[in-house]
Amino acid sequence: MKVKTAVILKLCIFLTCGISLVSCVTDSTRPDNQTVSQEIEVFNIDSDIEDDFDAALEHLKAEEYDAAIKILEQLIEKEKRVPAPYINLAIAYDKKGDQKTAEKYLLDAVNIDLSHPIANNQLGLLYRKQGRFNDARKAYSNALTKYPDYLPVVKNLGILCELYIRDYPCALQQYEHYQSLQPEDKTMTIWITDLSRRMGK
Repeated sequence: MKVKTAVILKLCIFLTCGISLVSCVTDSTRPDNQTVSQEIEVFNIDSDIEDDFDAALEHLKAEEYDAAIKILEQLIEKEKRVPAPYINLAIAYDKKGDQKTAEKYLLDAVNIDLSHPIANNQLGLLYRKQGRFNDARKAYSNALTKYPDYLPVVKNLGILCELYIRDYPCALQQYEHYQSLQPEDKTMTIWITDLSRRMGK
């Protein structure tokens, strides 16, 4: 029982760290530090892998991307069952300007978990930067099938629909859903008012 408890906690830390890093690069006027609630499969993860992952996160936070990449690439050779190391590799490569490799690792992450909200949010942002708007929309939609209330994806899909695809009903739907989850967000109120006015509502 002690082993299982330790593993569950560590996997939660993986997810929390992923959210923390991803939230730094979302298009948001305020951080969406939202914990993802999901059922977690129990894996028996070696303590040296946990230590390596923690060390890699410290390098990422310090913007030491090459050092983080070296550790994470060695880590995924030993542990391929959880998406977090792949997501953080993608973040590191994206920060270094290598979008092709970043995309590869994000696709590896969604191959493990098709609906993973953090991986799909990052993938959507990456595709948006590349002008691949339909691919970005698909990534966000994949996340929302299982995590309809995950704030960064809700907001980023709304932004994509409004500013890039010009699908205003989609944008308004996402903004209003976001507002229902975060009613104190005054920026979202402004966005909804402005979009509604332009839609003639």
